[in-house]
Parts: sequence; structure tokens; C-alpha cells
Amino acid sequence: MTAQTAFARQFGFARSDVTLENWRTHPYNRWAFQHVGELVPSAEIAAPTDAPEAPAGDLGALLGETVVTGAGSETVAAFFERTHTDAFVALKGGKVVGEYNAPHMAPGGRHIIFSISKSLTAILAGSLQADGLLDPTAPVTRYIPEAEGTAFADATVQHVLDMTSTIDFEELYLDPESAFARYRRATLWNPNTNGPDSEKLLSFIMTIGKGAGEHGEVFRYRSPNSDLLGVIVERASGLRYADLMVERLWTPLGAKRGGRITVDGEGTARAAGGISVTVRDLARVGELMRCGGVYEGRRILPESWVKDTATGGDREAWKKGDFAFLMPNGSYRNKWYQTGFEGEPYCGIGIHGQWLYVDPANEVVLVKIASQPLPVDDELDKQNLAFFHEVSKRL
Repeated sequence: MTAQTAFARQFGFARSDVTLENWRTHPYNRWAFQHVGELVPSAEIAAPTDAPEAPAGDLGALLGETVVTGAGSETVAAFFERTHTDAFVALKGGKVVGEYNAPHMAPGGRHIIFSISKSLTAILAGSLQADGLLDPTAPVTRYIPEAEGTAFADATVQHVLDMTSTIDFEELYLDPESAFARYRRATLWNPNTNGPDSEKLLSFIMTIGKGAGEHGEVFRYRSPNSDLLGVIVERASGLRYADLMVERLWTPLGAKRGGRITVDGEGTARAAGGISVTVRDLARVGELMRCGGVYEGRRILPESWVKDTATGGDREAWKKGDFAFLMPNGSYRNKWYQTGFEGEPYCGIGIHGQWLYVDPANEVVLVKIASQPLPVDDELDKQNLAFFHEVSKRL
């Protein structure tokens, strides 16, 4: 009874109130986003040491500063509270400037990063490309022969990386009757309503029809592309996704805590959105990208791949696509967003308020994770971008 009372006092509800049906809804997501492995089957991404980290610097001075984000002037602390921020960390020149944790967020705890998982999956693809194990110009069918006759039959791996494949699928997060809800059931993120022989992730992706137009013309944000990329990197490497992440990123990066990734009933990784990590380890990924593929003197990614990812997006495809309103001068390459801002910062973004912001010009990396009530909030996304742009210049 004491433990339950302490839990309810911290989160405002009982642990038994959180279910597979409501884990992404407010207020239950405040706890669930830190404990996805209790709700969805997950594979461990082992860390070299899994050692606790020393406390970061105090962000007290920054929390008291006033920022203008498009919703008027407010302190950074007020902005964090209003945007349901669970944790925030800032790096300047590779050093931790400071860290913030909400009262309900365990310091050093893992938190789901949703679609920033796509950006990490692309790093695996870049690493395999560097070793000649993956050819981005090759057809998807080279690595997934069963894609013959599907929407991806005439798509290349680069189309999948850049989300310029054309598929008949919509990201309808809140529609329980949509194909997206079927997709979520296949990933085990939603309750199974189809009995013991429910659809699996890859078999679902193979049923998606081709959309209008040709591959390579328009940026269309469609998450199954990234889950398919997860299968591609597994097939190209011969390793399971979690093991590949350990070998290619977590170990060379010197990550301090293991991560997790959700898997379906066949063990297929939810490469599009299922990774949970700490803010510090996610900041290390940002620092790796900021430094052109080098982290603490270790070359992990080719500089040419990082440069292409940071600057090589197709701006015309972006302008015709889904998110041009958010970053009018932006683009998208290898599952990273190029903001089009001065200094060319770029970022990974996840629903419910997950951000990894890399600003090479100012030598800054910012990580902000949250439990926003809505999966997508266009106005809040614009305010977050304005916040990062402003804070990055001040640090």
C-alpha cells in the first residue's frame, strides 16, 4: 500500500490505471513513456557499462530567462511546464551545460523518443553503407525479396530513407478505424482485437498499396518506411536490430545506459518509433552528428554521410510535402530534418514532443523529451523550434 501511495502521489494515478489501451494518453503517458517495456514487448540495447552518470550542471539561470516562442514571453521554466517537458539537456562544445528533470521524471531514466528512432535507424544504415554492406541506390527488393509486387517493388533504399516513396497510407494517430490503427496493432502498441493469429509488422507493410505519383518526387511522412528500413539493415548486416545498434552505435559511442526497442510478435523491431534511451545518451548521438561522425576522437560515421544528412535534402520534394508549413526553407535527408534556419541546424523529431536539435554553427546540442497530450501539435512544434533557435544562440 505504501508503494502504491507513493506512486499515486508522484504521478496522480495508480499504476493499475495504465493500460495498453491508454498508455499514450494524458496523464498516463507521464509514467508510460518512461516504462514502455512494461507495456510492449521490448529488446534490450545493451550499453558497454550501464554506469550511472554524475549529476549535470544546474540550469537554474536558464530556467529563469525569458524567451519568446510565438505564444508571448515566458520564462524557460514556464515553457517547460506548458509543453509537458519531462527532461531537457544542453551541450555546448561537447560539454553538458545543464539538465532539467520534471518532478515525475527519474534522473537518468529511459524515455521513449518515438520518431527520433528513425534518425538512429538511419545512422545504422549510414554505418553499413560505409562498409559496403548496404547500397542506398539499390532497390528495396535486393534486401527484402518479398517486397516484389508491393508498393515498394520499384522503390530504392534511398527513397525509404528520405520518405519519398509513394504509398497509400496516412498517419491518422487518433482514428481507431484507420489503417494506422491496424498498423499499431501489428506492432503490439495497441490491444490485439484480431485473435491469436494477429497480423505482424512486416506482413502489414507488405499489404500497403502504392500511392499517387512516382517514388522520389514528394516528401511524404509515412512511418512504415522506417520500420521497413529496420528490416533492411537487419537483412544487410545479418544481425537483429538491437544487436546491430549495440555494435554500430551504442558501444562505439560509449553510451552509459542500455536502451530498449519495442518488437512485434515475431521480434521485428519498431525502428520507426520504439526506442527508449536516456537524454544524455541521446545527446551523445547529437554530438556525434555535430562533430561530423566523430565522438571523443573515435570515427563512427563517415564525414561525407553526416554532411549529406545535414545538408543534402531535396528542397523541392520538401516543398511539395507534408511539413513545409513547419520549416518553409527546410528539407529532409536520411530521416533527419534540415530546418533551413541560419547556421543550418538540423534535428530529429518525435510525436508527443521529442526533440534532438543539432546546431553545428553554435556548437550546441539540445535534447527535449516530453509527454505532450496530443501526438501532433503543429503550433507547439513551431514554438519548440523557436525555443531551440533562441536558446542555442544564448548558450
